[in-house]
Amino acid sequence: METNRLRLVLCDIDSTLINSKRELTPRTKDMIEKLHAQGVYFGLASGRPVDELQRYATGWGISFPFEVLIGMNGSELWDEIHHKQYDYYKLKKEWIQEILEAMHPFEANAFIYLDGKLVAQRIDEAMKHSAVTSQKLIHVIESDAELYAYDNAKIMFRMSAEDTLKAEKYFNEHPNPYYKAFKTQTTLLEFADRRISKGYTVKKLADQYDFGLENIWAFGDTTNDNTMLEVSGRGICMCNGSDDTKAIADEITEFDNDHDGVANYIEKHFFRHQGG
Repeated sequence: METNRLRLVLCDIDSTLINSKRELTPRTKDMIEKLHAQGVYFGLASGRPVDELQRYATGWGISFPFEVLIGMNGSELWDEIHHKQYDYYKLKKEWIQEILEAMHPFEANAFIYLDGKLVAQRIDEAMKHSAVTSQKLIHVIESDAELYAYDNAKIMFRMSAEDTLKAEKYFNEHPNPYYKAFKTQTTLLEFADRRISKGYTVKKLADQYDFGLENIWAFGDTTNDNTMLEVSGRGICMCNGSDDTKAIADEITEFDNDHDGVANYIEKHFFRHQGG
């Protein structure tokens, strides 16, 4: 095993790989294609489900399917090389019910991914936007019981930035032994099994390949990326990232996601040394 050789690049999507217009720029697309040509795998690590992530390569005009897809913040792993999906710890039904009850004091719209749909308490502008970006239909529930009818990888709550901070603070001060709350956007709080993280699944996928964690570079911008950056051989935070993620990162990009920060970093720190 070549301990210093780059074998896999993993990227968060929002505020990392794509710009604020949700576009993959031509420069970033070219960078991904060049990595592939040099035998370096490319993967996405996101809070979105794997079935949604599988559409991104084609939608962005990439000439190959991404070799690795980490979905639902680590609860799902798609291994394209072996054409196999792995599913890890999910929230139990009774935990989801408990979370909903604990979230009652906050004005939020709870929703889950289920059967290829967004299952939500109501339709609002944020949910309409999520439906468009995820290319999923919205099912509005008749009662909260629909949200905890089955075990699920996660439950999410859309609310104001102010309430998101308050809810995050509350659950940090009242930790649960089985599940955790974490902010993935300024207006989005998510809950998942405490054992699950992007870092957990990065360790799992390294077991499937002929290289180790030291051969992985990971890019992210906020708290739910921290464990992925910590376990990877090189963890890189976007310069537009959150303070806690910058604090644990090995390096910080020179440019933000609106100025090809990931592509610039790889061009400077990988291709320049490959003669490519």
